[in-house]
Amino acid sequence: MEKSILITGGARSGKSAFAEKMALSVSGRAVYIATSEVYDDEMAARVAAHRARRGPEWSDIHAPLDLVDALTHSDGGDPRLVDCLTLWLTNLMLGGADWRAEGQRLVDALPAQRAPVVFVTNEVGMGIVPENKLAREFRDAAGWLNQTVAGVCDELWLCVSGYPIQVKPGASPV
Repeated sequence: MEKSILITGGARSGKSAFAEKMALSVSGRAVYIATSEVYDDEMAARVAAHRARRGPEWSDIHAPLDLVDALTHSDGGDPRLVDCLTLWLTNLMLGGADWRAEGQRLVDALPAQRAPVVFVTNEVGMGIVPENKLAREFRDAAGWLNQTVAGVCDELWLCVSGYPIQVKPGASPV
């Protein structure tokens, strides 16, 4: 599996668990690139639950902002799982970074990757139009980022209620 895969879906759709199985299916080992920031006890509990579910066959990299650097430095070995693009985008936007330029850097870096990369992202465009400007900007930015990354990935999957549906053809599911 020397390719890139984007897995999207709503909250609690099963996308992370599916992505973990897909990344491990290559060699039984994988690198988890976490984009989350832990600011409170609830988020710390989420991170701990994710780590406990993954187990010792995973190594972790924390990359809340410089995702391209994390991918570059981890390339050439085990498959990588980036969880998730939506949190990465949140960090960029709230930090005042040029999120569009960073997204383009990511898309430009993907074709040069030698080891597989599995991305998890949230589909945020299926609901109502948000009521405030920041939420609308985020929804639009996430839509652009997801479309742009999906365009260069070899496969695209949508998870719905724990069931993955292949949207962009590639290899068979795990």
